[in-house]
Amino acid sequence: MLELLKLSALFAITAIAEIVGCYLPWLVLKQGKSALWLIPAALSLALFAYLLTLHPSASGRIYAAYGGMYIAVALLWLRWVDGIVLTRWDWIGAALALTGMAVIALQPSQS
Repeated sequence: MLELLKLSALFAITAIAEIVGCYLPWLVLKQGKSALWLIPAALSLALFAYLLTLHPSASGRIYAAYGGMYIAVALLWLRWVDGIVLTRWDWIGAALALTGMAVIALQPSQS
């Protein structure tokens, strides 16, 4: 269980770095914010790339599991940053995605 908690925390931090790195250029391009926002965006995407190297494996399986956390973090971003109230369908979808993440990440090793 501790392993899942550590992996989940790493996935969540990675997702935040990815979302911030993409959100800031969106602000520049869609809302006319200062191009200086591209500097922290680039730093955030560099952090995202670095965090990917900390994942237990660079396999498609790990990235598939990461996708579940990305969905949940993106929905929380929608709520906290964009101010959109999440629906029960959002919560159900996030729960399903996180369950899928756990199933993929915690499967028995096949050695």
